[in-house]
Amino acid sequence: MAGGITDTGEPYSAFVGLVYMFNLIVGTGALTMPKAFAAAGWVVSLSLITFLAFMSYMTTTFVIEAMAAANAQLRWKRREQEETDESDSTSDYSDDDSGRGRSEPETKPILSVQRAGHIDHFDIVERVEMGQMASMFFNKVGVNMFYICIIVYLYGDLAIYAAAVPISLMEVACGNHSCSAGSVKYNDTDPCWGSVTRKDAYRVFLSVFTLLLGPFTFFNAQKTKYLQILTSLMRWIAFTMMIILALIRIAKGTGEGHPPVASLSGVPNLFGVCVYSFMCQHSLPSLVTPISDKKRVGSLVLADYVLILGFYVLLSFTAIFCFDSSLLHDMYTLNFTDNCHVLDIPVLRYFLGLFPVFTISTNFPIIAVTLRNNWKTLFHRDGGTYPWVVDRVVFPLITLVPPIVVAFCTHNLESLVGITGSYAGTGIQYIIPAFLVFYARRHLEPVLGRDAVNKHRSPFRHSFWVWFVLAWAVSCLMFVTANIILTDTKK
Repeated sequence: MAGGITDTGEPYSAFVGLVYMFNLIVGTGALTMPKAFAAAGWVVSLSLITFLAFMSYMTTTFVIEAMAAANAQLRWKRREQEETDESDSTSDYSDDDSGRGRSEPETKPILSVQRAGHIDHFDIVERVEMGQMASMFFNKVGVNMFYICIIVYLYGDLAIYAAAVPISLMEVACGNHSCSAGSVKYNDTDPCWGSVTRKDAYRVFLSVFTLLLGPFTFFNAQKTKYLQILTSLMRWIAFTMMIILALIRIAKGTGEGHPPVASLSGVPNLFGVCVYSFMCQHSLPSLVTPISDKKRVGSLVLADYVLILGFYVLLSFTAIFCFDSSLLHDMYTLNFTDNCHVLDIPVLRYFLGLFPVFTISTNFPIIAVTLRNNWKTLFHRDGGTYPWVVDRVVFPLITLVPPIVVAFCTHNLESLVGITGSYAGTGIQYIIPAFLVFYARRHLEPVLGRDAVNKHRSPFRHSFWVWFVLAWAVSCLMFVTANIILTDTKK
C-alpha cells in the first residue's frame, strides 16, 4: 500500500484492468451490505449508495490525476539531474563550455522539452504508490497523517478479517443444518457442544486462526497469481449462487423480506459499510500503472463503478426481499447455511458457509505484512536501521495483537465494518485523494505552467469539487460521531 516506487508489473489490457478493479472492490464489505440495507430502508439505501458510488468515483479520478502529476514531476527532476550531470562533465574541458552548459537547466519550461522530444510527461509509466505521492506533495505533518490514516484502516481491516473467519466456522460448526433452523436466531450464550457456548466456540476458532495465520506477520507473505485466480473464482461462484437462489425464491412468491422504506437510525452504519465497500483508492497505482493502453482509463473506471453499483444493489435488494430483516446475518453467506427453503443441497450450503474462510484467510497475512511495513515506514529515519528485536518482534506484535484483541471482544461485523469505513475509510477515500490532487496541481503549476494539460486530469477539475469532497467528509465524520454519542447516551 503505502510505500515508494515499485516495479510496474506485467502489462495487461484495459479489460483485464477492469476485471482486477472489480475484484479488488467487491470483497468482504459486500457480504455485510444486505443487513445494513435492511436496517436503513430500501429507498434510503438506494439513494445513499448511489451518491457514495459517485463520490468514490470522483476521488478515484483525483488519485489517477495525482499519479500522472507524480510521473511528470519524476521526469522533470530526472531531466534536471541529467542536465546538471552534463554541465558538470563539460566543466572538465572548459570554463566557457561550462557556462553555456548551465545556461538554462532550471528555467527551461518542461513543455518545450515535451514538444521537442514528443514525450508526454503525464504518461503513467512508473508505479508511484500513495505513500510516495504523499511524500512528494505533502509536508512532514501531512505525510505522518497519511500513514496514521492508512494504519488505522489496516487495523480495522485485520479486525474484520479476524472476526469474519471464526464467525463462519462457528455458524457451520454450531448451526443446525437439519433444515429446521431457517427461522431461528441464535444468541452467543446458546450451547454449541454440550456446555460450550457459541461465544466460547467463536473464541476457540479465533485462537486457532491466530495460531495458524499470526506467524505469517513475522515473515513476508505474497499472494500468487494462481491463488488470486482461485479466490476470485470462488467468490464469483458464491455471489452468483446467492443472487440466483434469492431471485428464485422471490419469483416463487415465498420471499419473507419486508424491509422499511426508510429508517434513519440505520444510515450511519450504512454509510460506513458503503464507504468500506467502495474502497480501492489505496491500490490504484498497482491497478492502473500496468494497463498497456491508458487512453480509455477514464471510461474503464466509470464502467467499473456503474457495474459495481449495479452488483451491490442487485445483491442487497435480492437479500432484503428474500429473507426476514431480523434474521439477516452480519455475514450474508450464513443465511444460506441454515435455510433449506432457499438451498437444500448440503454440499452447496457448506460451500457458502465456508467460502469466506478460505478467501479471507489468504488475505489476512498480506494485509498484516502491509500494516507492519507501514509502521516501519512511519518511524523510519534516513540512514537509520532498526535493532533485530524491534524489526522482527516488536513491529509484528504491534501489528497482530490489537486486531486480535478487538476480535476477541466483539464479533459484530456490521459495526466493525461501519466504524472502519466511517473513520479511516473516509480519510483514505475522500480526504487524502482531495488533498493529493489539490497539492499536486499547486506543486506542478510553477514548473509546468498554466498551459500544461494533464491528459489524465479528473473530469471534476474545478477546485469546487475538491472543497466539496472535503466538506462532505467532515460533515459525515461529525454526523457519524454525533450518532454514536447519542446512541451510547440512550443506552
